[in-house]
Amino acid sequence: MKIMSLLIVVFFLCTPMNAQDLKQIKLSTPDKTRGTSIMKAFNDRHSDRAFAPDKLSQQDLSDLLWAANGINRANDKRTAPSCQNFQEVGVYVILPEGAYLYDEKAHALTLLTEGDYREAVAGKQSFVKTAPLCIVLVADLTRFGGTINEGTKLMASVDVGIVCQNINLACAGLGLATVPRATMDQVTLKRVLKLKNTDLLLMNNPVGYPKK
Repeated sequence: MKIMSLLIVVFFLCTPMNAQDLKQIKLSTPDKTRGTSIMKAFNDRHSDRAFAPDKLSQQDLSDLLWAANGINRANDKRTAPSCQNFQEVGVYVILPEGAYLYDEKAHALTLLTEGDYREAVAGKQSFVKTAPLCIVLVADLTRFGGTINEGTKLMASVDVGIVCQNINLACAGLGLATVPRATMDQVTLKRVLKLKNTDLLLMNNPVGYPKK
């Protein structure tokens, strides 16, 4: 009886920690010394639509997200420039187990919605569903100081394009496969990613290891 009571206590003590682990994935420290030279990455960059089924390693995921739009200086400046440093580009990660938001300051993934939503990223292009993860790029137009017009949308699109190119070059340098895309099920993703009307869904990158 005492053993059973002890097991119950241990179960309830452990449950909140496990739930918290599901809500946030702490990424490993990015390895800023790895990868090919920048000129070789430019040479190797190409679009890939075939992916091996293997899940990305923690290190590859960490390095890729940091390269996409991580913090690279003590004053919270990013690897990708943005208009007047508004930093309006959000990096969302779709994994088989859930949809996450990349928290640059914590270098962690915060769970938004459980479940596999790669099909929503794929739209009508089924090859996307074979990628072990998808990165979705969203611009928060409120970061422009309340002014939302064609000019701010244009600048947001430029900034998203820069982050997308970071992803493409990082994949080339790290030996990963990807392709930049604009097609996706916006209605479903806006719900899954908990976006506001002022959030602009612009691009996505399915990512995986090259298929042999």
